[in-house]
Amino acid sequence: MTVPELHPTDEVFMRAAIAAAQVNLGRTAPNPVVGCVLVRGGVILSSGATAPGGRPHAEDQALAAAGEARGATAYVTLEPCGARSSGGTSCSQLLVEAGVARVVVACDDPSPFAAGRGAERLRAAGIVVEMGLLAEEAKAALDYAAWFQTQTP
Repeated sequence: MTVPELHPTDEVFMRAAIAAAQVNLGRTAPNPVVGCVLVRGGVILSSGATAPGGRPHAEDQALAAAGEARGATAYVTLEPCGARSSGGTSCSQLLVEAGVARVVVACDDPSPFAAGRGAERLRAAGIVVEMGLLAEEAKAALDYAAWFQTQTP
């Protein structure tokens, strides 16, 4: 997969998102562990990881910690959710409401419930979405492979 318009520091910040997620590796079932780093002006504003038990999501936590994320870039290890089974506000909608300018995603969400919905919502709101940065590293480091197998028909 080709990722357009990468910035020289994108890999650095995606690696930071992968590292953030690893804090809760193996503790987030039934959800995958996800990392999110918010960056503005080349400076990390905040980071978050899916909490033990699967809630809150990484984006929720990073946005709450940042306080103000308008114009920031979000680096997320898995596509932000487009809908929640709980009926709560999706991570993609939270990113839209926060006014982020760009979202860089490592892995697509393979879940039939969520696949593509988050990226679609972000793009519809005018947010630049770039998919696939360090996807294989994220999958390996965060054991998404095992989780993916439970999500695909």
